[in-house]
Amino acid sequence: MIILEKLTLGELVLKAAEKYRKRIAFQIFRENGVYDQIRYSEFGARAKQFAAFLKAHGIKPKDRVMLLAENRPEWAIAYFGIALAGAVSVPVLVDFIEEQIHTIADHAQVSAVCVTERTAAKADKLRSSLPFFMLDDAELFADRVLESSESGQFAENDLAGEEDLGSIIYTSGTMGSSKGVALSHRNLVFTAQGARKIMKIYSRDRVLSVIPLAHTYECTVGLLTPVLSGACLTYLDKPPSPAVLLPAMQILKPTAILTVPLFIEKIYRSHILPKIETNPLYKLRITRPLIIRAAGSQLMALMGSALRFFGIGGAPLAEDTEKFLQDAGFPYSIGYGLTETSPLISGAIPYHFPRRSAGRALPGVDIRIGDEGEIQVRGPNVMMGYYGDEERTRQTFTEDGWFKTGDFGVLDKKGNLFIKGRLKSVILGPSGENIYPEEIESILNTSFLVEDSLVVPGPKGELVALIVLSEKAQTALAAAADNLEELKQSVNKRLAAFSRLNRIEIQQEPFEKTPTRKIKRFLYSKK
Repeated sequence: MIILEKLTLGELVLKAAEKYRKRIAFQIFRENGVYDQIRYSEFGARAKQFAAFLKAHGIKPKDRVMLLAENRPEWAIAYFGIALAGAVSVPVLVDFIEEQIHTIADHAQVSAVCVTERTAAKADKLRSSLPFFMLDDAELFADRVLESSESGQFAENDLAGEEDLGSIIYTSGTMGSSKGVALSHRNLVFTAQGARKIMKIYSRDRVLSVIPLAHTYECTVGLLTPVLSGACLTYLDKPPSPAVLLPAMQILKPTAILTVPLFIEKIYRSHILPKIETNPLYKLRITRPLIIRAAGSQLMALMGSALRFFGIGGAPLAEDTEKFLQDAGFPYSIGYGLTETSPLISGAIPYHFPRRSAGRALPGVDIRIGDEGEIQVRGPNVMMGYYGDEERTRQTFTEDGWFKTGDFGVLDKKGNLFIKGRLKSVILGPSGENIYPEEIESILNTSFLVEDSLVVPGPKGELVALIVLSEKAQTALAAAADNLEELKQSVNKRLAAFSRLNRIEIQQEPFEKTPTRKIKRFLYSKK
């Protein structure tokens, strides 16, 4: 790993380009092959040239530059080029609607927009007032074009400092309130270095990227950490559905990947569980562990047989899926964090954490549990604040300077963190009890009837479970009232009296979710 004198994005890319110059930094996977390979030396040169290009087009240090593009090597080049220009990146998820994009551009007061052919239409109304740079235009990254920008000159004295603003991340949030999270260079690079203590990536590693780079989870842990280590990053030319991802993994044989729980849960329930449940040896207690281990080997084979690190974050992992992964000896790791913490707070090396925990705090990060059970954090990973919103920033910190996560949790004696639920989703029971709907949902989701679930309070305070039927349930006409009643009774047997379900209702359409696959709870209130 490279040694940084300053924790800045500019220093990171310059040192990585120098140390790993001959190694492949980025490539695209499409049509069952690898294309557009870029070595670290070329990556560093293009980032510097893009910084000069921005300067030649009027971008000054501290200006904000929107980055609206799908995952591709040019996204990374632009991201680091913006940093080398001393400017501030404003990554935007491509799934945001036009209104959100325009609101972000206005709120962040962006000075330019980086887009691709796929995303340009969503920002088209900004074209009349802001310069547009097409990242997938071959002419933009042609040597003669970039070299013609040398009049702008890349200058190291333009580089930002550790405490300077590096990026503003706008998140829709699960409660419907968008906000701009201001992250310093130190926030981002410190967290990327800390993530390596968990991820342990080396220059020989092959990292497959599937989560949008505009999400801090992927940008910090899935981009900055591998670049620190000189690893090779591969981006997919198509959206990462299982139908696209699984064949790609067979060819690429990645050693590391970051995902959200939904991906592995679907693979387990669609490809693994039906096979082991029909195996007669699975029904025998003495041979069941052997069948589970064999299924784990099959899962590894599905993913290319080379995985050393399978990172899971962004939402809670279903209990049945995690039990299988652990029993099968699969190299998974669960991390916990928020955009406001750049994003990682805790995590663990595969095989070295208790089930249902989110590991321990990153080195240099402190976690405490507040009087009401809320997880609170302090450390170099904690954001500068919400951009342009001093009042909301003030409300998010305790009087003694700890960041309030809004999540409930507990720490065991070894410092392992267990997430109990989201503060804003906690339901107050009839006698003031805290009911964590995520815990009930994790039980519901183990049923073959259920594709997805959400527990909400009803008009009279009763607990109602909204469920999206699984494909298997729909085809088997399993939504009969007696089956739903049986499901309710089986779930309630595993719950305390105050948190038992009053009824189950079928949700006809899939739940609307955030980019990290969290259900937008605020849309489904029954009160």
